[in-house]
Amino acid sequence: MNNSIKLFIFVILAIFFLNGCVEKEKESFEVGFLIHAFDKERWQNDRDFFVEKVEELGGIVNVQIADNDAGKQLEQAKKLLANGIDVLVVVPVDQFAAAEIVKEAHKKNIKVISYDRLIKNCKLDFYVSTDNVEIGTLQANYLTTIKPTGNYALIGGALSDNNSQHLYLGQMNVLQPLVEKGDIKIIYNEFTNAWEEKEGYEHTNKILKLNKDVDAIIAGNDAIAMGVIKALREAGKEGEVLLAGQDADLRNLQEIVAGHQTCTVYKPYDKLASTAADLAMKLAACQECEKTYQTISNGEVLVPAFFHNASIVTKANLKLTVISEGYQKEEEVFK
Repeated sequence: MNNSIKLFIFVILAIFFLNGCVEKEKESFEVGFLIHAFDKERWQNDRDFFVEKVEELGGIVNVQIADNDAGKQLEQAKKLLANGIDVLVVVPVDQFAAAEIVKEAHKKNIKVISYDRLIKNCKLDFYVSTDNVEIGTLQANYLTTIKPTGNYALIGGALSDNNSQHLYLGQMNVLQPLVEKGDIKIIYNEFTNAWEEKEGYEHTNKILKLNKDVDAIIAGNDAIAMGVIKALREAGKEGEVLLAGQDADLRNLQEIVAGHQTCTVYKPYDKLASTAADLAMKLAACQECEKTYQTISNGEVLVPAFFHNASIVTKANLKLTVISEGYQKEEEVFK
């Protein structure tokens, strides 16, 4: 074999291994879906939407639940990779620890999509989510429209989740100008260790101990908001304090109807799942993806990202949002 032929073969092999992908044809592609936990109502809905969309596209989904254990999630990823999974979709337990999942996947030339939560400090392939800065903006905008002056408290999401920082940015984009004008005073501003009801309860008790004259509380999500409601109820202030959450959980929608929560934010979960499913199947088959994405920095690279818009949900528009879109049933919400 002469040198020119050797060089040609070397170049072809190099291109193959550098790209890590050539268009494949299989009877059915298998998608690994790693979910941090089923600790919130919405995640079972995300799973169901995603599995349905992938199956419609002819694929199959292997769902693994990590029970909020980052080490367990990494082991689940390794097992799926060893079993020949075609692509990974990950809702990370921890934004930093999950970088190891991406590295392990890339060793086998498998692409990784980060779903809803951004994986930091790695060469992540894609990110599918809602615009969390916009969600924070929606929360703060709605409450300040009702109460443009007064004492505000912020109970943020988990420190381990990049979304918490983005929510905070959106909230402060609205609140900071009002703070500078002297119209609003932020009397409490803390993140939580987890997106849990008990965190909302504990932080609200701290708020009430420091200052009973709180006018509005912005909670990172609806689980935290449920803890806020419990603490306010015990203090005899239920329904007196404006309260924003996010996720449109059924219990919280019922609290909105009852007048104990002011608003929540609905993410279009079916659209998120559909985007992630379509992208996963294209990556599994090594097909070209439409370049309609934006980019977001994860600390190491600019990650191609697909964002969907969220919407504010109040007592006035419940039927026009989560109910009309089929996410929740009217008889359950107004139960």
